[in-house]
Amino acid sequence: MHAITISEPGGPEKLTWTEVPDPVPGEGEVLVDVAAAAVNRADIMQRQGVYDPPPGASTYPGLECSGRIAALGPGVSGWSVGDEVCALLTGGGYAEKVAVPAGQLLPVPKGVSLVEAAGLPEVACTVWSNVFMVAHLRAGEVLLVQGGAGGIGTMAIQLARAIGARVAVTAGSKAKLDLCAELGADILINYHEQDFVTGIERATDGAGADVILDNMGGGEYLDRNVRALAVNGRLVIIGLQGGTKGELNIAALLMKEGTVTATSLRSRPLKEKAAIVAGVREHVWPLIAAGKVRPVIDRELHMADAAEAHRVMDESHIGKVLLTAR
Repeated sequence: MHAITISEPGGPEKLTWTEVPDPVPGEGEVLVDVAAAAVNRADIMQRQGVYDPPPGASTYPGLECSGRIAALGPGVSGWSVGDEVCALLTGGGYAEKVAVPAGQLLPVPKGVSLVEAAGLPEVACTVWSNVFMVAHLRAGEVLLVQGGAGGIGTMAIQLARAIGARVAVTAGSKAKLDLCAELGADILINYHEQDFVTGIERATDGAGADVILDNMGGGEYLDRNVRALAVNGRLVIIGLQGGTKGELNIAALLMKEGTVTATSLRSRPLKEKAAIVAGVREHVWPLIAAGKVRPVIDRELHMADAAEAHRVMDESHIGKVLLTAR
């Protein structure tokens, strides 16, 4: 088979479509013939050499894919060869075949094509686990999504609206904010024109955001996120685009009686991932089947053109960028 390998840390040109050995499914795993994979920020960081795969994971990038089951490993039940699936991965999605723990498989939801389904598992599991399982967003509360037009942001908007929450987003252009509004966001903050702390305060009459989903992490964002929280607010950090270090004003956090949580989906134990995937299948998949939630796809490129897909991610995109294997 072929897979994308990283010759050495660096730019997109370090990604190479290379012939490699076929994976073999182990105990509790299935082998999937990949139809498509999606590009995530973690793939960019892995290519740059700042985010290594967990021990035992595939060295090929790719944290989600879709395809058809080609073979079942020992101890697998409930799935059959030929089933159309999508999967949450620890790595290895940029390839023609990948071995996946059975607990991280999902059926392709009704109303979504096999290729489009590649853009669902990582974002659905990230949003479900963080916004709902960790932060316990409820109807009537305000969710602030930093970077609302990306893959995670577009999923977070739709799921929050589906349960009756109010959604605020930040984005850097009118086109991106228009998309967020179309998906259900009603507090739209262009971060080139307005500080998001001020924007949230004005839109909520000073109350702030009950939950903030943040992919920026450190730098000035940590302090500003705390200032944007409502009383009893919950800040969930899932990324490091703003830096790895930040100053936390404990007094401000105490005044808000707030919580700050940082999570990583990729390195969680198999049982935890399986529980998240089960929750997504129970709660999110019916919303997709009902047409209330949909994948937002920027473009599709062939997997051999992964370098171009990474350039798109580095520059500007809306929703998900997909890589097709066929």
